[in-house]
Amino acid sequence: MISTKGRYALRVMLDLAQQDRESYIPLKDIAERQAISKKYLEIIVRELVAGKLIAGVSGKGGGYRLCRAPEDYSVGEILELMEGPLSPVACLACDAAPCPRAAECQTLPLWEGYDQLTHEYFYSKRLTDLMKKP
Repeated sequence: MISTKGRYALRVMLDLAQQDRESYIPLKDIAERQAISKKYLEIIVRELVAGKLIAGVSGKGGGYRLCRAPEDYSVGEILELMEGPLSPVACLACDAAPCPRAAECQTLPLWEGYDQLTHEYFYSKRLTDLMKKP
């Protein structure tokens, strides 16, 4: 399940994608537009900055902006930064040790298929896809 933090991070990224790319957008403005607590957004943007998805500047005229063009961000990279691996089972996480039961695991193909579908779906979606009206 995708947590509130992951969903709100997507909303922050989408909000920034819809603003002037050259300007730094104050966090209070994002919080107001998205109806999310500024305090909670401070935690989220700190992780987005650490992950090099957005840049932040403090002080007068400060705020946040995207580091790349909106079309260069996949939903998958944003979610994995905030949530960690999206793998449905621990043995499929990219840093997982080899499973000693993999050869005889009858459910492994099921989890591999689900993992592939999830990965392909989230990594095929761009911020620009979310900017389009439904």
